[in-house]
Amino acid sequence: MKRDFTKILDLTPDEGIYLLERAAFMKRMRQTRGEYVPLRGKSLAMIFEKASTRTRVSFELGMEELGGKALHLSAAETQIGRGEAISDTARVLSRYVNAIMIRTYAQKTVEELARWSTAPVINGLSDLYHPCQMLADLFTVRELKGDLRRLKIAYIGDGNNVANSWIEAAILLGLNLAVAFPEQYRPAPAVEGLACDKGNIIFTNDPMEAAREADVINTDVWVSMGMEEEKNERIKAFAGFSVDEKLLEHAKKDAIVMHCLPAHRNEEISESVFERFQDVIFTQAENRLHAQKALLEWLMVEV
Repeated sequence: MKRDFTKILDLTPDEGIYLLERAAFMKRMRQTRGEYVPLRGKSLAMIFEKASTRTRVSFELGMEELGGKALHLSAAETQIGRGEAISDTARVLSRYVNAIMIRTYAQKTVEELARWSTAPVINGLSDLYHPCQMLADLFTVRELKGDLRRLKIAYIGDGNNVANSWIEAAILLGLNLAVAFPEQYRPAPAVEGLACDKGNIIFTNDPMEAAREADVINTDVWVSMGMEEEKNERIKAFAGFSVDEKLLEHAKKDAIVMHCLPAHRNEEISESVFERFQDVIFTQAENRLHAQKALLEWLMVEV
């Protein structure tokens, strides 16, 4: 049966934990220079409608290290950019490759691709969700802080695709999550609605409340790709939502700060906090590779 990974809630709780355990295995194998090539002879098509650093490198290198091959497809350089139906692209590519990853704008594009493709489809990012980032983030928290269910996790900032994926992760795994955002930049209504009856998820317009006694604090840019015209309006709305030294006074003394990158220093995160937690943040970025390898194995190998 074909599996797709279009959002975190495509997984069962057991599958989510399994992927985190496999990510740890992949990291150990790389650190010990062990050879593990379960994807030999397999191929991944990577469709990019949005620019990328970590997504492209982690998937391309991940396929290579697992013995497979990745094909980079820019939407501007393929028939997708000239209006070919997503359904036709899906049916063509799934006759060539063993899986498809897409980094795009609309979640419906991801879902349409998954509907028509006979090969597994991975959401590398959409405006609604960022599930691959979330796998890496969960793996990082687990690696650095231990049992996810014993922690308080805070997300502070824009109710964007990363916030939506944190909410889905909290629903999936029963995490204690506090999400703080300006009222006009709430998470997606459909995602928030799923969490409304969950006692483990708190929504607030007060970033200090979200940070109070938190073990982990997450943030993301206030102005995402495609929102540049809203920059001035957004910066005004997010005043007081910066992850800075003052906000950290409300968290636990051994709290860690995470950022999915790229970061706009002295906007959503202060320069001093970024540098204080730079090792955590760049470990988080590195872990995209290990989490992606676990995902690729799970989707493309019978386990």
